[in-house]
Amino acid sequence: MSNASQGPLLAVRGVETYYGKIVALRGVDMDVNRGEIVTLIGANGAGKSTLMMTICGDPRARAGSIVYDGADITRMPTHEIMKMGIAQSPEGRRIFPRMTVMENLQMGALLVPPQHFEDDLKRVFELFPRLKERAGQRGGTLSGGEQQMLAIARALMGRPKLLLLDEPSLGLAPLIVKQIFEVVRDLNRNEGLTVFLVEQNAYHALKLAHRGYVMVNGNITMSGTGAELLKREEVRAAYLEGGRH
Repeated sequence: MSNASQGPLLAVRGVETYYGKIVALRGVDMDVNRGEIVTLIGANGAGKSTLMMTICGDPRARAGSIVYDGADITRMPTHEIMKMGIAQSPEGRRIFPRMTVMENLQMGALLVPPQHFEDDLKRVFELFPRLKERAGQRGGTLSGGEQQMLAIARALMGRPKLLLLDEPSLGLAPLIVKQIFEVVRDLNRNEGLTVFLVEQNAYHALKLAHRGYVMVNGNITMSGTGAELLKREEVRAAYLEGGRH
């Protein structure tokens, strides 16, 4: 390994992103270290998903830099970034609805040498047994929770070094959210998978994450360990009203 192994796996510095003339990100600084789960919380419209999409190259950062594994990826096209071991499970569980579960998983493995396929398939079926039961079913006929499991499993089939999860709890029953977050925790603990999680569900996200950042109107306003942020009065008041959803 080069010196890259010394620094953070992902380093975001001074990133500004625009939609037309509207500023979406206002000079964001953030690190994700190897082997960490880092979460970004904030209200709807704060710019959380925009940051994740900017990391993936679309939209492009207008200012600042994004360095992944020692390489500057700020100006790289999305497909090149994805070849570097970043996998995204996007907001809204974007799976291929007309394809079967198995075909969706094959799509996730396209960039990986084929000899790994059987082992990787076995692994995601162990993580998500429901997908094994429904391997021949079309993605669009699965429940919301199963579609989210499939979106994550498909991302894992790409053997990522960094897994980006965008709002995985959105619209799901609490029990399903708990199951999905437990799988993410196990992947991190047992395999050392690095995870960047964007979430509105602040309670679950901060319980899961080693570290967290809070975003308000395209700015990072607070950062700390998950436990520290859970204790902070401003976080509790803004994001944990009504407590543990």
